[in-house]
Amino acid sequence: MQKPKQNSKLLFFYLPILACFFPCICNSSEQNGGVDDENIHGMFVFGSSLVDNGNNNFLQNSRAKANYLPYGIDFPFGPSGRFTNGKNVIDLLCDQLHLPLIPAFADPSTRGRRIIHGVNFASGASGILDDTGSLAGEVISLNQQMRNFEEVTLPELEIEMGMQTRKLLRKYLFVVGTGGNDYSFNYFLRPFNETVSLQVFTANLTDSLSKQLEKLYNLGGRKFVLMSVNPIGCYPMVKAIQGARNGSCNEALNSAAHLFNAHLKSLVDATKPKLPGSDLVFINSYKIIEDIIKNPVSRGFKDTSNACCEVESLSKGGNGMLCKKDGNLCEDRSNHVFFDGLHPTEAVNVLLATKAFSSTTKSEAYPMNVKQLVMY
Repeated sequence: MQKPKQNSKLLFFYLPILACFFPCICNSSEQNGGVDDENIHGMFVFGSSLVDNGNNNFLQNSRAKANYLPYGIDFPFGPSGRFTNGKNVIDLLCDQLHLPLIPAFADPSTRGRRIIHGVNFASGASGILDDTGSLAGEVISLNQQMRNFEEVTLPELEIEMGMQTRKLLRKYLFVVGTGGNDYSFNYFLRPFNETVSLQVFTANLTDSLSKQLEKLYNLGGRKFVLMSVNPIGCYPMVKAIQGARNGSCNEALNSAAHLFNAHLKSLVDATKPKLPGSDLVFINSYKIIEDIIKNPVSRGFKDTSNACCEVESLSKGGNGMLCKKDGNLCEDRSNHVFFDGLHPTEAVNVLLATKAFSSTTKSEAYPMNVKQLVMY
């Protein structure tokens, strides 16, 4: 494993921290290959931008928001906090699982009967570490997300369902998607001479995440879905800042993502014996997106390097990541991999959710897919 070079850290020193995602509205679906309600009752979601359903919209001091057009242009309810043109991967998994809307925890109306099919706790710009995302203003750290689940949602769920939560939670999925921000907006922002090695940093991240999974298990959780870190070195904002030619990705950043994902996959095997009766699934979104980038035409894509929307210009003081308000859009959003400088289009999210739910390729869904997980 090559150690990241100092210039990759300097590159990200100039990036603002605004990694966020979007509120999850999951419509009921009768798609083929779905599962019955008796298999799974709901979903609890933790993490950062790629699984956020808009919690940050309710945070007064957060700069990690996407509540304006062109975000949500293809979503039934328009701009909703999702950093994409339509649905995110959580929405699409909900469709596959026949789940109704899963509300954002920070929404004041997420109380009572609204929580019985789950709650989304994720917060854009957050990470596994508490200090990740601090420059984005107010975010909800993973530790705080866990406390919100344990101290607020669980007692209310027990009252609503009239059952002990330890019995209830066996019928819920626990989806965790986090880690990317800890590299892009923490590790690579640190002064070179103050940064621990990538290997030590990654080991600390996965150890912390393992303890969080243990906590969820002790509260009653049994079915876990762990989303990998995406190829962060291939984001349009990274290519724009480093002036990449021929669509080349930043290998130092991708190496960090690779290392974390390897640790995360190993965590699945290492954790299961410690948590009797549990099942964990690793979804390799890195590979799924990488395969699109390497062979776009065969998967229905054309543009793998550019944002679909007009992003805020770096030369004019913008961040190179967010869509410009009411800015221009590409004509065909379905053939773009990225909607803005960081987040994938709905077309990519469809593929991610489909692979997560039904892929039989262990390099994509390990050791089983989500459909198999919920049938256990």
